[in-house]
Amino acid sequence: MQHIRAITLDLDDTLWEIGPVISRAEAELWCWLSENCPQIPALFSQQAALELREEVISEFRDRSHDLRFLRTTVLERMAAEAGYASELADHAFDIFDGARNRVDLFPDVVPALTVLAERFRIIAVTNGNANLEKIGIRHLFEDVVTAVDAGAAKPEPAIFEEAVRRAGVAPFEALHVGDHPELDIAGAKAAGLTTAWMNRRGESWPEHLSRPDAIISTVSDLHLLVAPAVLAGRCDSIR
Repeated sequence: MQHIRAITLDLDDTLWEIGPVISRAEAELWCWLSENCPQIPALFSQQAALELREEVISEFRDRSHDLRFLRTTVLERMAAEAGYASELADHAFDIFDGARNRVDLFPDVVPALTVLAERFRIIAVTNGNANLEKIGIRHLFEDVVTAVDAGAAKPEPAIFEEAVRRAGVAPFEALHVGDHPELDIAGAKAAGLTTAWMNRRGESWPEHLSRPDAIISTVSDLHLLVAPAVLAGRCDSIR
């Protein structure tokens, strides 16, 4: 992969495990709601909130990629039903967002990206709303492309095309790295990017999908893909 000039990088479940993060953020949000606006949890269960979210998605299909919009709209509607001002939604979202951005990076992430960032343009590409400034790794990325920025979420071509445009390279010169076979790998391949599947759990590749160009289990493995002659020696020190 000596042709690679840029790396587009998924975030959730590629650089950190997202399941526990979202569970904690949801718990902190509902705890805050119980303490500050108890009529909301009195009227809505978390399951009812999920059902309301599906209604919002159906109503605003053109904004289904905007996770902040979806969550704040749900909070606004629950607040209105419970007799609270709509401004409450922004405060509640801030509680969720604060917890959502307290992540535990996989140990390979910072050392490996620090080396890669010296040689490659690294662009974060995410459907989520992680804040790399809050997480503390924004300096390792040249840019961040979200679904809101692109007006479309992975696996749609638009989000990958925007990342490639910002990187200033041809699609085949960008290596997209992500954990999701369909959203990340199939989506990126359809947009013409080279692909590497981040398989941290040793899972089997879905047989119905075309295989990625490479399979890795840590960010450190990227060194041996994109610049083995230059970076192999340095790679040993960060594994």
